[in-house]
This record gives sequence, structure tokens and C-alpha cells, in this order.
Amino acid sequence: MSIFSDNIRLLRAKHGKTQRETADHLEISRSRYISYENARSKPPVEVMIRMSKHFHVSIDLLLSVDLTKHPLEDMLKLPDNRIVLPVVVDHEGNETIEIVPQKASMGYLTGYSDPEYIESLQRISLPFLKNGKFRAFPANGDSMPPFKDGSFIVGKYVESLNELKENKTYVFVTSNDGITYKRFKTRKIHAITVAADNSFYDPYDIPLEEILEVWQYASGIFPEDF
Repeated sequence: MSIFSDNIRLLRAKHGKTQRETADHLEISRSRYISYENARSKPPVEVMIRMSKHFHVSIDLLLSVDLTKHPLEDMLKLPDNRIVLPVVVDHEGNETIEIVPQKASMGYLTGYSDPEYIESLQRISLPFLKNGKFRAFPANGDSMPPFKDGSFIVGKYVESLNELKENKTYVFVTSNDGITYKRFKTRKIHAITVAADNSFYDPYDIPLEEILEVWQYASGIFPEDF
């Protein structure tokens, strides 16, 4: 068996459909569909797209995330299922906040969409932060005082770049620079302009295709000598 075959079997059962009904909806034969559930063959791209639309789950999730271990109802689904975030609460029912470790922040670039990686992160609970999904990121350097090495920025997930507000601060997760905390200045056709609060650093552009995630500043965690 495979993750994919287990997933489509699970999703079909959740929809309460038979193999025949699912195959008819996908416009393929029952025997062909059964071969996918039994992992004897893999569907071509056009069938995979139809499956994704039928089950309302993105192709990358069908192929890479074991939905028996990470049920969809226990996850926060972001636009187009691009990222799946396990929603974990403490014993009082408050959603917990994952902390991206200072020494392994670059690992976040490969693990940000992997539920198992997210679940492996340490967590804290800040009950005063509500109505959103929050995560804590390590600060780096001296470009955004008062944040410096050893402190953390707690960000609220931003679903769309259209939500960015001029002169507000955000954690930008990009394929080129990794995790960076900057102030949003303006949006261009193919990029956004950001700036550091430390005037020593010049504003610069981040190409839109490099942006993986954006988190708006919500709170901070500072070292003892702050």
C-alpha cells in the first residue's frame, strides 16, 4: 500500500461512496479505480486532478500526507490546501503556538508544509492571542529593534498578500532569504518592497514567487536582559 492509496480509500469512505460511485464520478472504470486503491497502479495527471477536486484535497496532500495520522478535521486548511497546519490545544482549550527553533530555523523552509514537522516543534500558549493561527519565529541581527538575537516574534498567519498593510511589520518566509522580519512598504506588480526599522539598512524588494508564508506581528518574546 501507499500513502496515496490509503488516502483515497479513507476519503471515499468519509464521503460514504462505493468504489463504483467514485469511479463513475471520476469518469474511469471501477477496475481502474480499484487498482489505485490497491496501489497496483498510479493515476495519470488528469485523473489526479479530478480526484483532487472530487475529494476537495490538494494533490500534494493526497500524495505526501498520511490522512489517517493527520485527519483533515483536525487541521487548519489554508487557501488551496497549500499548507496544512495541525491545530493543537492545551488542557484549557487554548490553541497552542509553535516555536520555530533559533538554531534550526532554515529547516522550516522544508518543513513548513509538513504536519509531522510542525507537530515536532515545541509549543507555548498565549491565551490573549485569539482569532487566528499564530507561530513564533526567531529574531536575527539588529535590523528590527527592539528584536535581536534570542528574542522571538509571534506572528498571525496572513492568508493573502492583499491583506498586507502599509508600515505594518511582518515575518516573511521566503525561498531565498529564509525567515526575515521587516516592515511592509508597498506592493509592485511582481514584488513587494520591505524595509528595516534600522536606517542603516536600505529597503529592498522580495519577488512574489519567492514568498512562501507571511505572518503579521502579534506579540514578542524577549530575552531576560531586554
